[in-house]
Amino acid sequence: MIDVLNANDVQGQYPLSYYAAQRPAPAPHAQLKGHKSADVCIIGGGFTGLSAAYHLAQADFDVALLEAHRIGWGASGRNGGQLGSGQRLDQITLERLVGEQSAHALWDIAEASKQLIKSLIFDNAIDCDYRPDIIEADHKQRFVADSHRYVEKLNRDYGYEAISALSKAEVREHVASNQYFGGTLDKGAGHLDPLAFCFGLSALAHKSGTRIYEQSRVTHIESGNKVRVTTREGAIEADHLILGCNGYIGGLNKEVSARVMPINSFIVATEPLGEERSKALIPHNEAVADSCFVVNYFRRTPDHRLLFGGGETYSLRFPADLEAISRKPMLNVFPQLADAKIDYAWGGTLGITMQRLPHFARLSPNIYSAAGFSGHGLGMATMAGKILAEITQGQAERFDLMASVPSPRFPGGEAMRGALLYLAMTYYALRDRF
Repeated sequence: MIDVLNANDVQGQYPLSYYAAQRPAPAPHAQLKGHKSADVCIIGGGFTGLSAAYHLAQADFDVALLEAHRIGWGASGRNGGQLGSGQRLDQITLERLVGEQSAHALWDIAEASKQLIKSLIFDNAIDCDYRPDIIEADHKQRFVADSHRYVEKLNRDYGYEAISALSKAEVREHVASNQYFGGTLDKGAGHLDPLAFCFGLSALAHKSGTRIYEQSRVTHIESGNKVRVTTREGAIEADHLILGCNGYIGGLNKEVSARVMPINSFIVATEPLGEERSKALIPHNEAVADSCFVVNYFRRTPDHRLLFGGGETYSLRFPADLEAISRKPMLNVFPQLADAKIDYAWGGTLGITMQRLPHFARLSPNIYSAAGFSGHGLGMATMAGKILAEITQGQAERFDLMASVPSPRFPGGEAMRGALLYLAMTYYALRDRF
């Protein structure tokens, strides 16, 4: 059986991404060896685990965090770096799913997640190239009216006035592509270097007292009044356990893995295009995500490259030619880049759920999990860490709200769900095309 933690990467090494090439990684943390104890043990060194560790350490808990590879090694350090508004589903869909009151509460949590990210960055001088503004671009004319009505709804019903509608001509002023017919501009959203943010959050957690153990893969969890977490070289006994594993949960907990499925997404970064050519693509430096079911997402980098994400696969192994997967949709959007070389191409494994909303679960009286951020994890996974810290301290309101969102199992079981998802995604990809 393929091991999701080692299917595509070298043990303990960051992928050959644009992000990893921009700044040296922090000095490695020690591997767990021998038997330790802690108030709280956390599994996973991405946004969720690091945020939980930081907030608990700030509250004077003795925290030990276990990461199978390196801090920020997984999806948290490989993604498109877009900090969007709201949940992964729009508020109209959420109102139908959970009712207006809960939908408003979920919106408030998502908005608080953006403020949390900004506070962590600016209050602690985390150097991660944060920039404001995201454009949602409609790739079909028939989507535009709904997008503009949604802006009106957010303005009117949610008091969110940072978002505005864009006509076809206005989108063209912001994105030098003929693929889009309108859209929205969200000035309350933003974008950043996610791996650099992970490094900064890790430093905050460590400075606050968190003991971080890298290259310390968990092999067994024994529940009880005291939770015992075993790795290949050691073990931790703790009063509480937090799972922040997302798409890398594997067989560690079957209740979570039945509802959180790993899929792969891919990103390329061009060679430096020069300031003039780079600015011509996205003159006002927003991040962009489009309305395709398999979303294309892209933005400029500080050194004048285009970073472009597009394409997904549903087997655990990455395809051989990572560049080709994202280069094709990049040229559909920007054919003027046909001569641009690709300097970096990488993939990452994220966790999705059936509803495309995070799966929060109390797995036992002292074991908690949050996963399945479905491509919307920068803000919500970081907020999830704070909410997991809250429930560990007995503050259940926001955790219980997130856990109340329906989170069905994927059909077909572990053997068939990848094939079923592939068929479904192929259908929607064909709809996008035709």
